[in-house]
Amino acid sequence: MFIFSLIFTVIGLALFEVISSVDNAIINAEVLGGMSAKARKWFLMWGILFAVFVVRGTLPWLIVWAATPSLGLLGSFTATFSNDPSVKSAIESSSPILLMGGGIFLLFLFLHWLFLEDKHFGLPGERFFARQGAWFYAVVSILLTTIVWFAMKINPMLAFGAVVGSTAFFITHGFKQNAETAEQKLVHGNSAMSDLSKILYLEIIDMTFSIDGVLGAFAFTLAVPLILLGNGLGAIVVRYITVSNIERIKKFPLLKNGAMYSVLALGIIMLLHAFGYEVPEWASPSVTTLIIAYFVMRSFFRPNPAL
Repeated sequence: MFIFSLIFTVIGLALFEVISSVDNAIINAEVLGGMSAKARKWFLMWGILFAVFVVRGTLPWLIVWAATPSLGLLGSFTATFSNDPSVKSAIESSSPILLMGGGIFLLFLFLHWLFLEDKHFGLPGERFFARQGAWFYAVVSILLTTIVWFAMKINPMLAFGAVVGSTAFFITHGFKQNAETAEQKLVHGNSAMSDLSKILYLEIIDMTFSIDGVLGAFAFTLAVPLILLGNGLGAIVVRYITVSNIERIKKFPLLKNGAMYSVLALGIIMLLHAFGYEVPEWASPSVTTLIIAYFVMRSFFRPNPAL
């Protein structure tokens, strides 16, 4: 049963990583389309090492270490598999703060998409929220204030975790906006950069966009090795899709919707964990799989534009 749970978690992590990276993969494919075959091969082979081990491996490790510095770097990597009671105690005491920050980040990410981003409308009500874009900042401000108020009654550090999650969202959002502008310049050929320079730049942009997937991974597990394995497999799949099958992915216009509703579900699960509610381990991979399967099926039957 334990092995099945681990496999299910890794599959869920990989699926979430693939779906949350679809938009970036499509842009990358358009950039690579104007480059040499050698450059595309380099992006596929050597770029995977950077995407998997440097970004998807190092970032969650550093996050766990920052949340529980007493464990040290090595201890942060192996903590969730340790039998040492003191290590388990340290993880249990710090995990609500980490989960609170990640949950706020993902919740804000979903609301930003719902209110402000261009999208294919897949569910009733999405068009209404898209027309209320000016309310995004009011909604997230009220939401943050409410969550901080309840968190302070439990632990001031829990409330601080919520503020950190909010700060992380707005900082990374600024970087992502700049990255999207830079990618569009590469797509439309408004850059004199060499193929190698473009690939290195794509790797930096990929690192910016990987933060969503890494933080969402903590809704599945706090085990860094499992996050590395699941997100790494997902990143490899995305690279192969980018190089060879991107046109097939474009036939599923609602994949982005599935990714964002998965983000909403994972954010809620992380907040429930942070406030001390018990959520089964199978909940995150199950919910993610069901949501994505639903929107894949909806893509076969194009959504009604009137929604």
